[in-house]
Amino acid sequence: MHEKLLLILGLLLIVMMLVMLAQRIKIAYPIFLVLAGLGISMIPGVPVLKLDPDIIFLIFLPPLLYEAAWYTSWNDFWKWKRPISLLAFGLVFLTSLVVAYVSQALIPGFTLALGFLLGGIVSPPDAVAATTVLKGLKVPKRTIAILEGESLINDASSLIVFRFALAAVMTGVFSMHEATGQFFLVAGMGIVVGIAGAHIFYVIHRFLPTTPAIDAALTVMTPYILFLSAEHFHFSGVMAVVSGGLFMSFRAHEIFKTGTTRINMTGVWNTLIFVMNALVFVLIGLELPDIINGLGETSLMQGIKYGLIISLIVIVVRLLWIYPVAHIPRWISAEARRDASPGWKNPLIIGWAGMRGVVSLATALSIPVMMNSQTEFPMRNLIIFITFIVIFVTLVFQGLTLPLIIKLIKIGELDHILPSHEQQAGIQIRLDKLAVNRLNHEYETSITTNSLIENLKKALENDITLHENHLNSVEMCSNRQSDMEEYQNVMLDIFALQRKELFKMKREKVFTDEEIRKAESQLDLNELKIIGNKHL
Repeated sequence: MHEKLLLILGLLLIVMMLVMLAQRIKIAYPIFLVLAGLGISMIPGVPVLKLDPDIIFLIFLPPLLYEAAWYTSWNDFWKWKRPISLLAFGLVFLTSLVVAYVSQALIPGFTLALGFLLGGIVSPPDAVAATTVLKGLKVPKRTIAILEGESLINDASSLIVFRFALAAVMTGVFSMHEATGQFFLVAGMGIVVGIAGAHIFYVIHRFLPTTPAIDAALTVMTPYILFLSAEHFHFSGVMAVVSGGLFMSFRAHEIFKTGTTRINMTGVWNTLIFVMNALVFVLIGLELPDIINGLGETSLMQGIKYGLIISLIVIVVRLLWIYPVAHIPRWISAEARRDASPGWKNPLIIGWAGMRGVVSLATALSIPVMMNSQTEFPMRNLIIFITFIVIFVTLVFQGLTLPLIIKLIKIGELDHILPSHEQQAGIQIRLDKLAVNRLNHEYETSITTNSLIENLKKALENDITLHENHLNSVEMCSNRQSDMEEYQNVMLDIFALQRKELFKMKREKVFTDEEIRKAESQLDLNELKIIGNKHL
């Protein structure tokens, strides 16, 4: 056991090195993860690791779904609910249907239930892969909002398809009429459990004396508790996690009241999700040799052929579906026509960004090894192998070509959205004016008797003037992008110089390490704002 754990940690360290390399050469790290998984499987003498499929499903899926729900903008989600729903439900069911019938006709011995099982696994694109590939590229905000909203709901819908298909394979019985009714019952009650559970955690965060560490720990526990609670009553744990995550995200400003809490929680979740993404591909790399050896009557070349055909199907079906979804609603709905036309470029990006990732892989690995004490699950290894091929093709092929496509078609912003730096300046002006107004009305006497409060008012008034001048400068040079880039580069250079100065202060031991760390944290936040604006 110790040797296996050491092996996994060593391979995880190698994968992280590859991710650093990916960042250096500006390639999305999920692409390197799938390549790392393949590379690990080819290392001679690497021991085969066998894990309980139920453990894989339980450990990985709840936090991955909860994190996706947490970072989904509810306003954007609701604004683009029509295309999101058509992709998250319509496309998932269509992809599952096409994959089911094609795989049944293509693969000897493959039943329709196994086809739907495979379809449910490979139908949902991965938001992490798409947004990582698109990071730093100039794409419309609408595109990102639709992709993130789609990935949130399509994970839930595809996993429900997977659940019903798995039950059909295990029992040998499937009724479309009963499945449809069960679908709405299981999904609806899963949402009820998720919202109810989220209210309980809301009360704990809001009214009990938690600390930043406790708040972060509770957010990690929440998706598991929501998932297990729903599954205990045979409802959809996936829908419980997604609905609970959306609720908690929407009320986050009420329950996480300090910056320390939010920064701490962000660090915990960024680390957790990154490690889970990397660990899944390490695990598939360790299991791939055993999976290939267990293909049975299917040869390796046949398995690759099946995987390539299924990959082609999921890519083509998405591209064929995306254009009607983008334009037909505009022909029949006046509300849809109020938004700018997506044209042909935006649907192309959304269609080509349908890369499969860690959720599909974790779902495939969760297929039980045995149907009962005597019978093995049919074609389990082939389904996992095809899933890996689909992930490999979509991540590597589509992931590497998507930036090139975006640069070639030169798409601009579709909707009127203020640049991030202008929005930040406008927000800060309103907040500072609110503070000055409060000081003038509630603390008028303190301003004249307390020099600290007097200086606070002057600092706020100076900030207001600074931000207003910044907006005026932006308006004057709105057509000179080079001025903004030069300003950002100057600020980053100053921050780098200030960071070196803080290091010198630390060595001089004039100021305490605690105060220097505080100054460094503020410097980090300022730098993040500039870097974020450079990537927009």
